[in-house]
Amino acid sequence: MCRFDVEQQVKSSSLAAAILLVINMGAAGAAHAQAGTGSASPDAVEGATSLDSVIVTGTRGANRTQFDTLAPVDVFTAEDISAVESSDLNDVLAQLVPSFVVQRLPMNDGLVFVRPATLRGLSPDQTLVLVNGRRFHRSALLGARGAQAADLAQIPTSAVKRIEVLRDGASAQYGSDAIAGVINIILHDDQATDISVRASEYSEGDGAAWRVGARTGFGIGEYGNLSLFAEMEESDATSRSRQRPDAIAFQNAHPDLVVPNPVQRWGQPDLESQRVGFNAKITLAGYTELYGHGLFGQSEGVSDFNWRNPDGTASAFNPSTVFPGWDLRSIYPVGFVPKYGSEQEDMQFVAGVRGEFSDRFTWDVSASYGSNEIDYTLSNSINASLGPNSPTAFNLGQLSQEEVNFNADFVYSLPVDALPQPVNIAFGAEYRTETFGVTAGDPASYAVGPGAVTGLAPNSNGAPGFSNRQAGEWDQDSYAAYIDVEVPVTERWNVGAALRYEDFTSFGDTVDGKLSSRFAITPNLALRGSYSTGFRAPTPGQLNSTDTGQGLDTVTLQIFTSGRLSPDDPLAVLLGAKPLKPEESETLSLGLAWQGESGFSGSLDMYRIKVTDRFSQSASFRIPAGTPNPMLYTSVSYFTNDFDTTTSGIDLVGSYVGDVGAGKLNLTAALNYNKTEVDGGSTGVATNLTQRTIFEERLPKQKATLTANYDIGNWGLLGRVRHYGAWTDSSGNATGDIFQRFGDMQFLDLALTYRFNKVHSLRIGADNVLDEYPDEATFQASRGLVYSRNAPYDTDGRNVYAEYRIRF
Repeated sequence: MCRFDVEQQVKSSSLAAAILLVINMGAAGAAHAQAGTGSASPDAVEGATSLDSVIVTGTRGANRTQFDTLAPVDVFTAEDISAVESSDLNDVLAQLVPSFVVQRLPMNDGLVFVRPATLRGLSPDQTLVLVNGRRFHRSALLGARGAQAADLAQIPTSAVKRIEVLRDGASAQYGSDAIAGVINIILHDDQATDISVRASEYSEGDGAAWRVGARTGFGIGEYGNLSLFAEMEESDATSRSRQRPDAIAFQNAHPDLVVPNPVQRWGQPDLESQRVGFNAKITLAGYTELYGHGLFGQSEGVSDFNWRNPDGTASAFNPSTVFPGWDLRSIYPVGFVPKYGSEQEDMQFVAGVRGEFSDRFTWDVSASYGSNEIDYTLSNSINASLGPNSPTAFNLGQLSQEEVNFNADFVYSLPVDALPQPVNIAFGAEYRTETFGVTAGDPASYAVGPGAVTGLAPNSNGAPGFSNRQAGEWDQDSYAAYIDVEVPVTERWNVGAALRYEDFTSFGDTVDGKLSSRFAITPNLALRGSYSTGFRAPTPGQLNSTDTGQGLDTVTLQIFTSGRLSPDDPLAVLLGAKPLKPEESETLSLGLAWQGESGFSGSLDMYRIKVTDRFSQSASFRIPAGTPNPMLYTSVSYFTNDFDTTTSGIDLVGSYVGDVGAGKLNLTAALNYNKTEVDGGSTGVATNLTQRTIFEERLPKQKATLTANYDIGNWGLLGRVRHYGAWTDSSGNATGDIFQRFGDMQFLDLALTYRFNKVHSLRIGADNVLDEYPDEATFQASRGLVYSRNAPYDTDGRNVYAEYRIRF
């Protein structure tokens, strides 16, 4: 059975206090957020006294509530979402779901703009994202260790009615990617209007941001409804940097020059975005309904890269006999910081029709199209190997991801005389095609110019462009069929079983299953558990694409160029690469859920997730002598099914809603303990100990939140404490990683809402009120970094905000 390190769970006094609070409450909620963690209206709080929210995720049965479900499902309302300062759904879920972690990763190429988010410590692409129950497409970016996940930031928060988070393996029900669980985002479909204006700024005086969000709904004749959404946002960059030691030395050596202080910025990027969307349904003849939704967004952002020192960056500034008399200092006398830009367009359209064959037999047929395109640019740079012939700004090329889905789903309610309720039988089929594309950038962005033979760096300095060798388009089709049955064996005992067959053109077929059960010990206490197998299929981008990257060694401060080859590249095969295959998983979970008339509700769930053939990037290899190396790579790697892991954890959640004094108190406490161990594979041996350390220690094992919301009259008060356990960082050097351990962190968030009337309200608040910062990242000091860029929380300090809202 699962082993849980209880001693590590209670190392922190604040964490222990959160646990004791939940125990004293007699609760731990299967879905803590149904009680609301935000400044909900009094009417909303009044109704949130038990786990009675009807859910649609993880079950195809009708009118299944959170308390009835066979697996843990969290439900977060629009009030919960609006209570979080950020409009990025990644940040929203990071504050609401203890096992959900998102990083900012400043100065980390595309990850600055498409941030990786993890559920239960697994890879970002091991969590399936749905919108209105339909698969949301992936981002075009292949992120850390090649993970290609959906980008939650593309979904406007103003459009979200609620979010359901299934914390259980669900590949047998939904297909690839649902190893860690499922996030289902339900869009607004009412006829209300909601307009909000929000402004915020960090206490350091930077990062100023504003956001305008609006939605409205109206009827279409007598039997239809249309909801429209729009959101605009702009945020300035932040900087938590100090002057680099080599920049100080450069200034002292050249007193006639004015060197910027700091020369480079570590922090959030400049970013602006616009998003619009709709959600519609209209009843046709009889019980047939036509429905659909669409989301479209575009964004632009700019981030800094590392400063190039004229006295120290030899591969850029050294004189070359190929270009006699030319000196890069004539363009950049105080060095240069490449500016990395991203322009992104994202869209998702779904259309379907559903109806009834009879009152026991329903059908639903739909089609969807999703796409994500990212254009990268680089300015304030140079291709040093081209010397005076190099431009200083580059178009680096484009990544694209397209997905088309067709679904046919049927649900039949079969009455059986011997059973207290009908057997729910769901079955269906799915066809999906994915296409990944790379468009080459400017030739100068990837050129290896004549100056390379004298040591001048090729490619646009900071981020090489996609070359014509890397450009191309690759696709993959899959066909699936499933059956999902829920049987009410008795009034108190329900059993579920699901089976899914899926065939992929790239590697073959898979069969996955799930068994689940729930037994009501009493009307207010239930025992539940499940066993499931799952998988995550490699994407066309992971199977076929290649990449060139640049970095700055934190020790030598010299530029290095690395290559990531496709697994079937001849050089990769020579170095040991093998064809990619799906990651496979086994998930075992056991839990208790309860609710009471006194306002307490809760759940305790234990789980173990074993993943084999986990996807990762191999160790870096030096190119063998005599092997062609036209891109002048320092080292190369490739994607591979690298290792196996076992993740064990506990989710403990509790809530209370009731009258306290003259107002309503809504109290929620949630804790996740999550531990990942590498069981085997190359990561478990000396050739890749860095990856082993990263997978086992890169995220906190403990994360907890305690939220109190008190409504009295026209006032609403919110207080939230967030706890993050210790974690380990790595430097990411070209050779010889350096590790640093960071201790526990706690943050306090406060907000005050005043409702002038039923229409107008004003909210002011601050995240990280006490302006807490983690320990400094000592091994990055040579680059001016103060706080680790890999932190699992915001390291920019206190953020103060105000929001004016109109609802009618």
